[in-house]
Amino acid sequence: MIQQVHVTKDALDQAALVEVDNGELANGAARLAIESFSVTANNITYAVVGDGFGYWNFFPAAEGKGIVPMWGHAKVTESKCADISVGERVYGYLPMASHLDVIPGKVSEGSFVDTAEHRQPMSPVYNQYTRLAADPEHDPAREAERMIFGPLFKTGFLIEYFMRGEDWFGAEQVILTSASSKTAMGLASVAQQNSPGVKRIGLTSSGNVDFVKETGLYDAVHSYEEVGLLSIRDSVVVDFAGNAGLLAKVHEHYGDMLKYSCLVGATHIEERGSGGMNDDRGLPGPKPTLFFAPDHMVAMFREVGAEGAAKLAATAWHSFLETVAGTVAIERHQGLEAARTTYLEMIGGSVDPAKGIVIEP
Repeated sequence: MIQQVHVTKDALDQAALVEVDNGELANGAARLAIESFSVTANNITYAVVGDGFGYWNFFPAAEGKGIVPMWGHAKVTESKCADISVGERVYGYLPMASHLDVIPGKVSEGSFVDTAEHRQPMSPVYNQYTRLAADPEHDPAREAERMIFGPLFKTGFLIEYFMRGEDWFGAEQVILTSASSKTAMGLASVAQQNSPGVKRIGLTSSGNVDFVKETGLYDAVHSYEEVGLLSIRDSVVVDFAGNAGLLAKVHEHYGDMLKYSCLVGATHIEERGSGGMNDDRGLPGPKPTLFFAPDHMVAMFREVGAEGAAKLAATAWHSFLETVAGTVAIERHQGLEAARTTYLEMIGGSVDPAKGIVIEP
């Protein structure tokens, strides 16, 4: 028997720890024991847009239920695949669970792809697992940071690459909602490195203003109540909060001075509005556009190649780690019940942004 956390799809604040029979391992498959994963705002976004973007489809559950995907580390405990050895460790997309069976394909020294049939319609970015013994990005001392910041940072990295490629749509500043979120911090860091001429304006809840200021990633930081005080100049907004009311205030404040509106996440699930992140009815300025990181990653690979993209990301990643060192305290919790409660706390918006949560099932 294995453990999984099942979330009710139409009531995301309901989650239960269940046991299921994983059965006998199929020929050609490998069984992974999940060692650790992080729970971040990124996972909340996976749940909020789960049906629309297929996130619920990676790890099937009972009808009406879903398993939220996580990023983390796992060890091979059983293998019926000649190319994968028992005992080796991997990093990649994992369920909020104790185990996962994969069918390795395209196996190389450094990675493999899960070729399970049900995963093929989704983006291949999520189906690749790195084999840590030959992974140049792996640092045993920074595994927690990789889980907490890595996927979120890469989204921020891709947003900056996209925006810079569009010359920031002629904007002089970028407004980042939910500026305390790790994805926003990633974008702010890469923009600080690669687009210093574009001012970075952070919007956050009043309780997080001091934390956001202390990161040193923003030129200015304001609470959500201070939207009306933002300087009027050509701007773009990157909305990580998914708060329809807040986004409307930004659009109304800037009007035609807002050159692009980018939707990324949904950290404020309770305020996302009847239309969710796409609730843009009657907004002045540009129509909000959802940013889907896997598509932009594929586009970047086409432009600079996989090796070139990896080098650009690695340079920005190491600089980001230096910048955020000490800003987030890593907390480790044992067991999937801790994962369930952490997820529910994050759905409710009650997790301190100065904490990075790692679960060890």
